[in-house]
Amino acid sequence: MSTQDRKALLDSLRLELKARIHHYEDHQHRSSGALNKDLDDQALEVQNDEVVARLEEEARVELVQTERALERIAAQVGDRCEECGNPIEPERLEALPYTTRCKSCADL
Repeated sequence: MSTQDRKALLDSLRLELKARIHHYEDHQHRSSGALNKDLDDQALEVQNDEVVARLEEEARVELVQTERALERIAAQVGDRCEECGNPIEPERLEALPYTTRCKSCADL
């Protein structure tokens, strides 16, 4: 995967993550309405809120990683490990386009 292809993929991922976070925020702020009046339904909605909160946190972490990878690409060091400076394996970059570490350093 070329650097331009990776950048395009990361740009697309960034937009997707921002949209997902916005959707999760809407859910958390009850844009669709208040809690159901039935206690059993309320309990289920609260459980759903907890799941959505975890999904939102995961999306935020992935967004930070994506933006970091884009910054490194802009600095022309996006294909080098930020720990050891060695090239990041192309297969790793393809599987995890937002990675900033080679497999050896990530395993540590």
